Amino acid sequence: MEESGSSFMTVKRNRRKQTISFSERLQLAAREARQSAHKLPQGPERETLLKKARQAETAMRINGWLTLPGSRRCG
Repeated sequence: MEESGSSFMTVKRNRRKQTISFSERLQLAAREARQSAHKLPQGPERETLLKKARQAETAMRINGWLTLPGSRRCG
């Protein structure tokens, strides 16, 4: 295949301005997943939603650590 111009393939990224912070979006995702899970009977779908809630909560904690004033940055 021949390349024409500067790149072989140009990918357009979807960009949009977020109206709420990353931590607020994580908190909302965790809350919604947990609420949805509690409406379901025991089973794999409920467990998947609870796992999603735990992952969002873990991401909130990690984001908090990374955004602490004075936290060490690599580089």
